[in-house]
Amino acid sequence: MKYSYDVTAPKKPTNLSLNIELLAEAKRLKINLSATLEQALVTKVKNNQREEWLKNNKHALDACNKLADEHGLFSDAFRKF
Repeated sequence: MKYSYDVTAPKKPTNLSLNIELLAEAKRLKINLSATLEQALVTKVKNNQREEWLKNNKHALDACNKLADEHGLFSDAFRKF
């Protein structure tokens, strides 16, 4: 899997505020909070980066789509379906 950050970077202790009942249940179930939060952050960062990329490239994507709508795709001549 390719990450957009250095997975070997050192860990940094961080203070968080969590719902006390949710935290108690997570501890009871022996959920690793650090690993769970880190995986959730990976997903959230990836989704936000994707949205940011789409927003920053909307003009170019729209131009490509318009070109394809008007003139077809370069590969249309090779399609067999």
